[in-house]
Amino acid sequence: MLIERLEENIAVIENNDGSHVEISRYILPKDAKEGDFLVFDGEKYAVDKKATEMARKRISKYSEMI
Repeated sequence: MLIERLEENIAVIENNDGSHVEISRYILPKDAKEGDFLVFDGEKYAVDKKATEMARKRISKYSEMI
């Protein structure tokens, strides 16, 4: 799951299948931001730091090639 965008009270999440869902921004970790990948353990969301960092590195590497 990816945080596509954060609005005032909601977060728009892109699921792994490409679908989107809106959830309350307040149930996300306080440090969550747009572009972060999330995991949900059935009770709470957490930022998947490893997946987020890997994606940021891929994006950075790609933009250096352009």
